[in-house]
Amino acid sequence: MTYSLDFRKKALALINDKGMSYRKVASLLNVSTRTLQNWQQNIEIKPTKEVKPRKIDDEALLKDVEDYPYDYLYERARRFGCTDMGIYKALKRLGITHKKTKEYTQSQTSISS
Repeated sequence: MTYSLDFRKKALALINDKGMSYRKVASLLNVSTRTLQNWQQNIEIKPTKEVKPRKIDDEALLKDVEDYPYDYLYERARRFGCTDMGIYKALKRLGITHKKTKEYTQSQTSISS
């Protein structure tokens, strides 16, 4: 959570002008003492990190999974021009997991019995 510059200045004013301790101000404002010490060194707000655009189009990946449901990650990665870990993370983001069929689980239970 980013605190406003105004809030930071008020917190530091309590420490510098009023002579309150870091612990007292931290408990009063519900922030950590380390945060107050960081603000003492640099009060400026850091810019937010820009999110990179995704290389793998979600709709295209869903269509690929529909067309080729049994392909391995490396096969999908070859089609999309990226790594298999990129495909793995995209599938995880979309909530797609390994294919689990009843036939597989039934055949496994009959073998182990």
